[in-house]
Amino acid sequence: MIGYGFMGAAHSQGWRVAPRFFDLPSSPTMQVLVGRDAEGVASAAAKWGWAESSTDWREVVARDDIDIIDIVTPGESHAAIAIAALEAGKHVLCEKPLANTVAEAEAMAFAARRATSAGMQSMVGFTYRRVPATALARHLVASGRIGTVRQVRGSYLQDWLIDAEAPLTWRLQKERAGSGSLGDIGAHAIDLAEYITGLQLTAVSGVLETVVNERPLLGTGVGLSGTASIDRGQVTVDDVALFTGRFEDPKGGAGALASFEATRFATGRKNSLRIEVFGSLGAVAFDLERMNELEFYDATLPPLEQGFRTILVTEHDHPYLAPWWPPGHMLGYEHGFSNQVHDFVNAIATGEPPRPSFDDGLHLQQVLRAVERSSESDSAWQPVS
Repeated sequence: MIGYGFMGAAHSQGWRVAPRFFDLPSSPTMQVLVGRDAEGVASAAAKWGWAESSTDWREVVARDDIDIIDIVTPGESHAAIAIAALEAGKHVLCEKPLANTVAEAEAMAFAARRATSAGMQSMVGFTYRRVPATALARHLVASGRIGTVRQVRGSYLQDWLIDAEAPLTWRLQKERAGSGSLGDIGAHAIDLAEYITGLQLTAVSGVLETVVNERPLLGTGVGLSGTASIDRGQVTVDDVALFTGRFEDPKGGAGALASFEATRFATGRKNSLRIEVFGSLGAVAFDLERMNELEFYDATLPPLEQGFRTILVTEHDHPYLAPWWPPGHMLGYEHGFSNQVHDFVNAIATGEPPRPSFDDGLHLQQVLRAVERSSESDSAWQPVS
């Protein structure tokens, strides 16, 4: 695994736990953790259960004893690492968004297609697809329980940036992160909406806003004289993203409409990802802050029986739940990463292409770019090419 920040901890949990609950066709060995700081990465490796650590990802990618490369670095390095790994004959799991630009995503998708012919698998880490409730929502929509999809609402609300004096981290720098709230959390809402509906966005119209334009640089503070000595840097990404979209219509019509909101300035909202899908026969709704529940509305029932009901998604017949706990015992955020390992390892063993693929990641990158172009052109509708 290359990178050892927040996602490094989550992915390590997934690799460590999955073989102990799922009957995998092969058992992954957590061999080497890679980072730029030798002391920091060695400490993380010991804490999370990796056999060794390294500061040279190119050397690790070239090793014969490494079969899988898991990329959890900032987006600026995704393309270089993934392409090198695929060309070296490794399977690749890459955190979302796939890249910082469409051009990088195109190069990665091309490398993945070429590597597939040699038996190499690649997947993007949109982990919320592995939450049992979202997988159940997809099943209900695909089986026709809500009829024709007519409208979708997606939002991802956080508030960790509301303090204007919070430091300028890499997530606030376009050259490192690619985009702000749009790509960081909005990408999850987009992917989950497309996953649940089985439809892709074809056009978008939106606006991006940077609420706080500059922030203190990390490591600055009070000078030797006791006076404030705080250097500041520019925030070069969006803080708030609002956009509408139109989905493809398999029957050739106009397609369902969607609305999306992604912000890290929603005061009081810590990690609220919500998707609502409305159809001709019913509706489903999911909220990450109640991740073991799915709201379901059946419009075919008699009027006296209609109303949203809450499905507690903990039964062994529900997606992913057979190896876990008895019914009624909740899963948490970390379980999605073990479910992701289950899917990826099985895809490697069977040769079945895993989803979301690098092509899926490229499509999402094209959606992000279309939203940015729309914002730059006064919210004019932009095609997702």
